[in-house]
Amino acid sequence: MAELNSIGLVEVSSIALGILAEDAMLKAAPVDLLLARTICSGKFLVAIGGDVAAVEAAVEAGAAVAEGALIERRVIPHVHPSVFPAMSMAVDLRPEDAQALGVIETFSASSIIEVADAAAKSADVTLLRAHLAMAIGGKGFVLLTGDVGSVESAVAAGAAVADEEGILVAHGIIAAPRRELFQEFV
Repeated sequence: MAELNSIGLVEVSSIALGILAEDAMLKAAPVDLLLARTICSGKFLVAIGGDVAAVEAAVEAGAAVAEGALIERRVIPHVHPSVFPAMSMAVDLRPEDAQALGVIETFSASSIIEVADAAAKSADVTLLRAHLAMAIGGKGFVLLTGDVGSVESAVAAGAAVADEEGILVAHGIIAAPRRELFQEFV
């Protein structure tokens, strides 16, 4: 298993070329496959994890194979450790530990990882989910919880990253959510 401290993503407009890119990425460097699937609008998304150099090499290899169909490639170095379980929706949070709820939504699936990373690094929050494109029109969203002040800081930091790229759809904070809101996420 590769050292997971960085994430690389390649989004392709062709499913066939996406699968070829996935293969090239896995052969190019010692990385772990985090996600590879079709996403809305007939696109394909590949996410890999590993150390920075391996992730950079793998993303370059995937992008080269997908030339002409490449929508986006992204390398996020030194990712906050809480991003990985949020991507796999394997966050262990007892419902009674849920506090304020923050949400950030972007137009880009791969950008949500960078948004989640910025949010997690800016405040003491728990990332509940970093959702990449599946059944939401190719968009991404991140859900997080913590005390109100921390959630406000984290949402502001994550939203600023998305806004800087021009891909922010919306963001919001619920200071005192009903516990039922968390049932789907924990």
